[in-house]
Amino acid sequence: MKKIKKTLLFLSVATILTGCATAPPKNSSNLCDIFREHNDWYDAAADMRDKWDVPIHVPMAMMYQESSFKHDAQPPMQYWFGFIPVGRASTAYGYAQVKDETWEDYGRETGSYFAARSNFDDALDFMGWYINKSSRINKVSKSDAYAQYLNYHEGWGGYKRGSYYKKRWLMETSRKVQQRATLYQRQLQSCEDEFKSGWFFGLFG
Repeated sequence: MKKIKKTLLFLSVATILTGCATAPPKNSSNLCDIFREHNDWYDAAADMRDKWDVPIHVPMAMMYQESSFKHDAQPPMQYWFGFIPVGRASTAYGYAQVKDETWEDYGRETGSYFAARSNFDDALDFMGWYINKSSRINKVSKSDAYAQYLNYHEGWGGYKRGSYYKKRWLMETSRKVQQRATLYQRQLQSCEDEFKSGWFFGLFG
């Protein structure tokens, strides 16, 4: 009986946690709509910008490419002979699709030991940290979404070696990230004042 109760309790907690998970934005092609639907995301983005001096539209465009804003995104399962599961392609997980070892490096350097990859605020802060380091290590502008995404995908060493030159698909994907970042930037310029004023002042705006 005790085992049954524990099982029911576990299932109840799991159901509650799943129900509380933030759903991806309904319109992920418009940054204004994203922040209107998830108004706390703008606050997290503004904090990231102020902390790392990284423009909001760059990591948001990168996050869209990485996970489509799904909190539990991860690489697909791989199979032998089409039906025997052998694990996933990598340990990448969460909004920012961060691998275990890179997430651990972030935790050690920033003291964010209790951060979670499935938490939007933490994932965006991680991206700000990574973009900041890419700028410092490889002299890449923080507003250059194309080069920043190449750093993000290939790592600092891979970018320095030019490993992406052999991956035409990756350079094309990076161009798409740049295009989305430019779109997000233009959209945010048209609506950011409403988020800066906050919900209380927005009632009278």
